[in-house]
Amino acid sequence: MIHGSDSALVERALEDRDPFPGTRGFAGDLPDGRLVRDVLGRVPLFVERTGEGWGFSPTALADPVPFPAGHVDDERVWTLPAPSPFAGEREAVAATEGAIGASLALDSDGLAVAFSGGVDSAVVASRLEAPLYVVGFEGSHDIAAAREGASAMGRDLRVVECTHADIERAVPRVARATDRTNAMDVGIALSLFLVAERAVADGFDRLAIGQGADELFGGYEKVVRTDHRVESDSVRGATREVIASLPDQLERDVLAIRAAGAEPVAPLLDDRVVRAALRLDGPMLATDEERKRVFREAAREFVPREVANREKKAMQYGSLIARELDRLARQAGFKRRMDDHVTKYVESLLD
Repeated sequence: MIHGSDSALVERALEDRDPFPGTRGFAGDLPDGRLVRDVLGRVPLFVERTGEGWGFSPTALADPVPFPAGHVDDERVWTLPAPSPFAGEREAVAATEGAIGASLALDSDGLAVAFSGGVDSAVVASRLEAPLYVVGFEGSHDIAAAREGASAMGRDLRVVECTHADIERAVPRVARATDRTNAMDVGIALSLFLVAERAVADGFDRLAIGQGADELFGGYEKVVRTDHRVESDSVRGATREVIASLPDQLERDVLAIRAAGAEPVAPLLDDRVVRAALRLDGPMLATDEERKRVFREAAREFVPREVANREKKAMQYGSLIARELDRLARQAGFKRRMDDHVTKYVESLLD
């Protein structure tokens, strides 16, 4: 069984050594029994540490470890290509715009959109006839930004306001589903889970997300600074390092959404978008003044300029979920002077 594609397409990609055969990721077993996972790890896949069993979720296994992205069984067959950069920014913007537009040609049946008001989720929402959902505590940055963004785009918005009871109820579910207990992973997973949970309660079974744009298009400060957090001394090289972190992040995000009963849809991780992003170089990605430069320029074809230009906080901070998770941990006796106090709190809820 292959998730995300059909086995014939995957087998052709294997024969051609083509890492981007026209999917949004795939994983599973081929007809001959070999396990396979795409080069960006967009579909989670796990194996027993003993090597005797596999599944699409860690909860299905006794001692799961992630199956490595780009592999067929023990062999790495796909790696990120390093194509020649675009000749100029105009060509780069046109190619990125075309790739994004193609990726958004989706069936909107049963689809909702996780919408934070930032450029990534706004671009995803722009061509989809689907309701927009934002999650956060009252007074959070994300709720305010989503209201402004939805208003600028002429769209209705459904607000999922969190309470401490929601966090306490959801933490064990997302920690078990993702097999993670650290504060950052749980905070991100909670945001996605709570949005997906409300969308499912409203009758939707798919959730469109903007994941991938920051990694692909130079959205992180460290790719501009090329500081101690990256090994490369170039913006393009640092961006490729960040792209290599996608398999680990996407496992968490996909599993959190599935735990709520929805299937994630990530248009900006479409092979066509990835191919365009890999041809960006230097200032096309980011400068000291602006991150995701070409992406934002292309985004103006889809969303109002003020939305395309908007900076936003990471979802766990913009929603205030990370802050309130920390507050709950301290109220439960896990003080900040303790190492990894939020992790210990999460683990106590699992016990």
